[in-house]
Amino acid sequence: MCVALLLLVAFSSGLHSSRQELIDEVLEGLSKGVAFFEKQSENMNLDGVVGYVILQAQLQEATRSWPHSDFVSLSQRSTAVTLVKKLDRSLTHAVRSLQDTDPEYYKEFEPILETSFWALPRDWTYTDPSLVYSSLGRTKCFDEQLGDKCMTLLLGTWKDNGTPCIVTKSCRDTMTKFGCSYYSLSHQLLYFMIGTMKGCSRMLKGDMRLSRVNITVEHYQRIFCSNMMKSNQQIISNGFSGQTQDIFIENILLCGLAGFSDFYKADWLQHILLWQDKELGCFGKYEDYSQMFEEFLDTPHKRVKRREKTLQDGCSSHMTGVAVSALGGYLNFYLSEQDITKRPLT
Repeated sequence: MCVALLLLVAFSSGLHSSRQELIDEVLEGLSKGVAFFEKQSENMNLDGVVGYVILQAQLQEATRSWPHSDFVSLSQRSTAVTLVKKLDRSLTHAVRSLQDTDPEYYKEFEPILETSFWALPRDWTYTDPSLVYSSLGRTKCFDEQLGDKCMTLLLGTWKDNGTPCIVTKSCRDTMTKFGCSYYSLSHQLLYFMIGTMKGCSRMLKGDMRLSRVNITVEHYQRIFCSNMMKSNQQIISNGFSGQTQDIFIENILLCGLAGFSDFYKADWLQHILLWQDKELGCFGKYEDYSQMFEEFLDTPHKRVKRREKTLQDGCSSHMTGVAVSALGGYLNFYLSEQDITKRPLT
């Protein structure tokens, strides 16, 4: 065997070993997160539960596509299969509790509580720094109540047996507004993701603006994720000042789910794992996230509280759900790295 080939084999072996170690770290974090959910499933709010629903979809895909190459891989897959079974039971309890405690909100967002709703990326792509906004808007960018209404119009849950894929002018204008940041920006992306997964192929119909005539749904998603990438880079450079961990992880979750592989950075994974409570398995313990959501969303406090719920042990329902589903995204990304059909598009 020639020297060049020996070096290639050694390099490949090193990458495989490193990837296996990262998968072990992700599975350890997920095991703790699922154990926490088993205890708190009936106490979490809808936003937190949705995070675990997305995780379940990711784990189901992981167990289906896991490479059966060696004993270590088989052992890791066995861990993932166990997590799927645990989540099956816990999600049943969680969804039933939401239906009882918050029936109106449950009814509005019932479709996204099904694992089958969430489509995982089949191809990977990158963000584009040239699409970053030159400046952020100074006016109020997002109203959570309008945002919820726009989502229900897409889902068809705005009334009993409602028609889905409805896009009003106010919804389109809000969800395509440039210059938004933080949760306004991530919810714009989520709007297009939900519309795509619902099968709303004509979301931009009726937009008569000449400056937007060639912008597709996919291009909007690239614009939003390119700015969410910039936001995460700024959060890191500022040393995670304030309470920015939650939006940092949410950006990774959503843009990773949208197929942007450059969000799955190994050092960002280490940040997420570091923020997990090692004993409880949750995230955001003792942080006053209600204040953070009020600041970033610029909405009345009564609207913010529905988005977040601090559990009895001091953990954040929202951040925990977002974090475990982001970890699930990392898992599927690492598993897909060996698949040539899922490498980043150039």
